[in-house]
Amino acid sequence: MSIFAIRRDNLRRLLAEKELPALLVTDEHNVTYLTGFTGDSSYLLVLPRRELLITDRRYETQLAEECPGLELAIRGPGTSLPDFTAETVGKLELPGLGIEADTLTVAAYDKFREAMKATRFASTSGLVEKLRENKDPGEIEEIRHAVRIAERAFAVTRASLRLGRSEKEVADELEYQIRLFGGTCGAFPSIVGVGSRAALPHGRPIRESKIGDQDFVLIDWGARGRLYHSDLTRVLVTGKLSPQLHTVYGVVLAAQGAAIAAIRPGAVLKEIDAIARKVIEAAGHGEHFGHSLGHGIGLAVHEQPRLAPDQEGQLAPGMVVTVEPGIYLPDWGGVRIEDDVLVTPDGCEVLTSVPKELDECLV
Repeated sequence: MSIFAIRRDNLRRLLAEKELPALLVTDEHNVTYLTGFTGDSSYLLVLPRRELLITDRRYETQLAEECPGLELAIRGPGTSLPDFTAETVGKLELPGLGIEADTLTVAAYDKFREAMKATRFASTSGLVEKLRENKDPGEIEEIRHAVRIAERAFAVTRASLRLGRSEKEVADELEYQIRLFGGTCGAFPSIVGVGSRAALPHGRPIRESKIGDQDFVLIDWGARGRLYHSDLTRVLVTGKLSPQLHTVYGVVLAAQGAAIAAIRPGAVLKEIDAIARKVIEAAGHGEHFGHSLGHGIGLAVHEQPRLAPDQEGQLAPGMVVTVEPGIYLPDWGGVRIEDDVLVTPDGCEVLTSVPKELDECLV
């Protein structure tokens, strides 16, 4: 039995627990997870004893290569995916159908209700995503591969840093190197923030801000390998190491270290977040740490589980999470340190290995 068939059977057990006769999977990452199909514009209907991939003619050859034997319903040109799905699924006269409420549009839902008036619809959230939390050995190796690509790309980019290079040039160089080292692309548009612009957790690199304008730069980047992602953040000194940067960086590094040391099976998600948050609060910067500690990583850059104050769940072997505490001070800058961490049966393994020491006068 293929890994994808096993995943679909795991999903069927969840559907049986919720007494759902079928589930229409509309999230593209979930479709890929359950079938191995890497295209888009396709839905997967999961029934108790069969599954049906609703797709279009562009992917016939690709489907034969990626998921041979999977039952297909193929639409031709001139018919939208929601219309074709409503017609195809409507013919099955299902008594009930679960939908992925987080991704299905209202317009598509209305079409389905009109075409399947005798079907009872049930909104679901996170069924497949819950299965995706625990990575199998193949997924873990793909994440390791994405980490290696990101680290190699960063090493080359770091070595080429020069005074006067713009944030955007550095971000573009990272993207280029990720592709040269075999990545599909960056996991997301790289964040490069010089000095005070590092206080923007998701700031966009600009041409006007340049290396050397202030004494440090924050770089948040990652790679997408074939399908899976990595996500890292480092701060580099580009001038004389200031006492304030030394102090703030030390607090963030201590917070990250304390949190990583507590990661193990059974650890409560919000309690890991609290461990890092307490270190930052004790240093007087609680109000300057405005995001959660971390998130799951896999087929999506941000996925379950989340290390956050409102998360009651527990860590389990096979989960891969980022650990990324930060302190952001307006008009001065920000420090964030981020690594990707695998939960193992007896603790954890930090998958990322880029040095975290502050080197004075990098360029």
